[in-house]
Amino acid sequence: MGVARAVLAGESPTEGAGVENAGASGGRGILAAAGVLFPDRDGRVLVVRLPYDRKHPVAIPGGGWEPTDRSPRETALREIAEELGFTPRLGPLACVDWALSGSRPPIVAYLYWAEPLTPEQAAEFRPDTAEVGGWTWLSTEQAGHALPPRLSRRVTACLRAPRTAGPLELEDSRPAGHTLRELPADGPAPEYLGLAAAPGLAPASTAGSVRRPQEPQEPPMDRDTYYATRPRIRAKARALFTDTDGRVLLVRLRPWDGPRGQVPYWTLPGGGVEADRETPRAAARREIREELGWEVEPGPLLALDWQPGAAADPAANPATGRDTAVLVYVYDGGTVTAGMPGSIVLQEEELVEWRFCAPAEAQALLNEPSWNRTAAALAAREGTGGPVELVAGLAVG
Repeated sequence: MGVARAVLAGESPTEGAGVENAGASGGRGILAAAGVLFPDRDGRVLVVRLPYDRKHPVAIPGGGWEPTDRSPRETALREIAEELGFTPRLGPLACVDWALSGSRPPIVAYLYWAEPLTPEQAAEFRPDTAEVGGWTWLSTEQAGHALPPRLSRRVTACLRAPRTAGPLELEDSRPAGHTLRELPADGPAPEYLGLAAAPGLAPASTAGSVRRPQEPQEPPMDRDTYYATRPRIRAKARALFTDTDGRVLLVRLRPWDGPRGQVPYWTLPGGGVEADRETPRAAARREIREELGWEVEPGPLLALDWQPGAAADPAANPATGRDTAVLVYVYDGGTVTAGMPGSIVLQEEELVEWRFCAPAEAQALLNEPSWNRTAAALAAREGTGGPVELVAGLAVG
């Protein structure tokens, strides 16, 4: 939707945009968005013109997550159906980008590859002309100049990286983790030119297009109000440690008041991301230090597990803390050497004990989504294709 697309771009909304989703939760948390990279047979990417955005009129299809979306993949499909009037065939996840800024909430953006479009397929678009004023194909260089700076870095990183790199890990649209090894070194930042870099951005055909009935114009919305109206998710960062025998390090949380408080609760080391001040990778580093007393740099990102909230998944009981979606990052902690277990200093305020567990024992101790996530991370550690995309612990895409 219109103003929700500013979440995908990571930019401020245009003055005068209408308030959307005014009843959504605000406060601390993370904004989420999803977009789609449509290549053509010549390797160019589809961009659209936004008729309502004077500051940043060129974008890629996509927009902001809504609580009823079960996953970012579902967000992307919904947004494309609303904007372009068709349902694409999505391919693999291209990247996940954590954009942190002191002047707005952090944003986690998923970009997906779609199957290459032919001119005949593009001619079948039935756009909502309130959302899409035209489209064209741009080369990597042209897209770098036409898109807003943060979105430009994100998109061009995906276009430049080899597909074998798997989903890219980005922080503020710059390579992080395993992506640093896969992506060619950045050159100078391209000059932002907007529409001047996309001279072929023709108006959308009115044939078959859809126009919403005119609604009363909302008063201009300031930046803080805009971000306060968007729904939020939470994020966690965990680390997968194994010993030389392949056993997994688990920690048991101290009982707390709540429906699961008296049940032994085992998990991988880690915890919540302090969304207003750190990235997930920094959170994993901090949590390892606080919980285990180790100074360890997290290795490659192994898994991204999106846990739907109650609005999208009736099984997610708000009483257990799943009132909104939770995104879990799982990093490779590496192999624990002989002297490391003796140096563990457990965070007694939160943890009761730690244990190295063979996979069968870990499966028995962990709840089903946690075990599925751990098993996926173990498998990803043996591969070379970057992190695996999960929803409720199960692979998608």
